[in-house]
Amino acid sequence: MCRNLLFLLTTAMLLVPATRVRADSEIDNAIKTATTPSHRMKSGEKNWWQERHEQKVAAAKQGDWELIFLGDSITHSWENAGKQTWQQYYGKRKALNLGFSGDRTEHVLWRLDHGELDGCKPKVVVLMIGTNNTGHRKDPPQAIAAGVKKILERIEAKSPQTKVLLLAIFPRAADKNDPQRTNNDKTNALLAKLADDRVTYLDINERFLMPDGTLSKEIMPDLLHPKQKGYAIWAEAIEPTLKDLLGEK
Repeated sequence: MCRNLLFLLTTAMLLVPATRVRADSEIDNAIKTATTPSHRMKSGEKNWWQERHEQKVAAAKQGDWELIFLGDSITHSWENAGKQTWQQYYGKRKALNLGFSGDRTEHVLWRLDHGELDGCKPKVVVLMIGTNNTGHRKDPPQAIAAGVKKILERIEAKSPQTKVLLLAIFPRAADKNDPQRTNNDKTNALLAKLADDRVTYLDINERFLMPDGTLSKEIMPDLLHPKQKGYAIWAEAIEPTLKDLLGEK
């Protein structure tokens, strides 16, 4: 019996390092994917993503933009559910929307590498990205944060004077203990550490939530994408910080 117990203990001790190595390897692979620029174009045909990218590259070169919003579908939908609020807050500002539905960190990197900031020297970029890394691929927080860090580095390389308002990834799912919500929360804890004299981190997530942490469909009907009310909350919440970064009185 003692021999069997010794065998089991020895086996367990050997398995723990192997499991840890495997987990570390999976994180390393996820980081590589999240930080390697990648497009969403289809071979042999032009899809909506490529068309939108080409339109945004052209727009970036034409306008003297002072404010750019960069992100995924939540940012993209300033042109839809958030259109009225966009006009109210940003219509008189030189603002450009570079949100693309479905994008993950690697897609934003590719877009920046292929012209979407070329010719632009905005005062401020409002950046929120990463929820699709969680939802589409279940990336670990370390990978998402690494992808965001790469994006910040790209922005700095292309426009060193630009300030970045880095937003916490918005809450998703009804319950605060939902795995996708908690993955984003853990990611946000890492994103907060990216703040410096050029990057301002801002977490406005409490404004979307009920006191018990639940997310209301009155704000995000599908528990992910804001409706008009959600965009109004967003704009109002960031306005004081945005004014300060833009140098407005």
